[in-house]
Amino acid sequence: MNGASLRTVPGERPDAGRPGWRGLLPLDPNPLLTRPSDLVRAHRLAGLLRGGNVRYRDVHRLERTVSDLLVFRLEDHAAEPLVIKHPRSARAVASLTHGCAALRELADDERVGEWRRLLPSAEELRYDGRLLLVAERCLPGVEGDALLRRAPGRTWPLAVAALAAVAALHRATGRPERADGRTADWVDTRLAVLAEQVPWCGGARGAAAVRALRERLHGGLAGRTLTSARTHGDYHPGNILVDEESGTPSGVIDWADSCPDGPCAVDSYLFVLALRQQRERRELGQIVADTVRRGGMLPEDRALLAHADVPPPRQEPDEALLPLLTWLWHVSGNTAKSARYGRSRRWVTGNVVPVLTEVERR
Repeated sequence: MNGASLRTVPGERPDAGRPGWRGLLPLDPNPLLTRPSDLVRAHRLAGLLRGGNVRYRDVHRLERTVSDLLVFRLEDHAAEPLVIKHPRSARAVASLTHGCAALRELADDERVGEWRRLLPSAEELRYDGRLLLVAERCLPGVEGDALLRRAPGRTWPLAVAALAAVAALHRATGRPERADGRTADWVDTRLAVLAEQVPWCGGARGAAAVRALRERLHGGLAGRTLTSARTHGDYHPGNILVDEESGTPSGVIDWADSCPDGPCAVDSYLFVLALRQQRERRELGQIVADTVRRGGMLPEDRALLAHADVPPPRQEPDEALLPLLTWLWHVSGNTAKSARYGRSRRWVTGNVVPVLTEVERR
């Protein structure tokens, strides 16, 4: 694993004791509080790109993400629409910079070929040494999660197409690799992020559960051969753009968690688990905890994974192993990107505690 993909920042480690009042804060920034200043900042950023000739009404879909990014669309008559991303914290700077580097590497990778059409083109711009932004060309299509909310009956064909798309990237960039030689990168580094960034994991019960997960992952990966490839790292329906009529992928966005040599199964498993999360409207951690409790995936999810580039779930000695590895990559990536995750009792209670508690019981 590329160690740069886990973007920890010195001085931002939450208190290892009780999180106090910070743990009661909502995970998502309150738009009623942040929108006035965010709109002014977005207008200024847009002016830097357009030489000051920008109106406030040219700024669309303004939001501040949980990962401390200010994101908006710039739609005026001067040029093609752009997606603008501006970091609001040191971690967000590292995340955005990492995503830009991943896109540049993919654009220069001759193995990728026609897959480049799914990539946003990004240009990193700095002004006055302080204002950092990334301007991306708007790709066609709508977000997959938005389409499925309007038309849930299209879940199966969309999922099959999305899994086939990421499998093509994995085939182009992948190679078989002994998993037990990569556990330090694929497992231990990410468990260390949880222990450092999530206060519950630093307590006695949490630390014991983290050790139990480490033993299970190390034991399950021993002697295994998995495909190591370019992974997206956060491959869920919200990061897939699709043609609204055909449902075929037209773009893949948000490469901040990308890794050049990760276990590519995490992309396919995360997509299938995220689909279930969206259908059931539950936290991902609760979905994965259920998988551990029953000892495997649900039949419908197994059927979808049959269209992916992963070992058949029913042939796995521990059918919960790859869901657990996927969960670890997801939650460690989130907590590395923003301190909000580790400080949110609601997020930790819904996404971290259920999985680790269930693993410790087994």
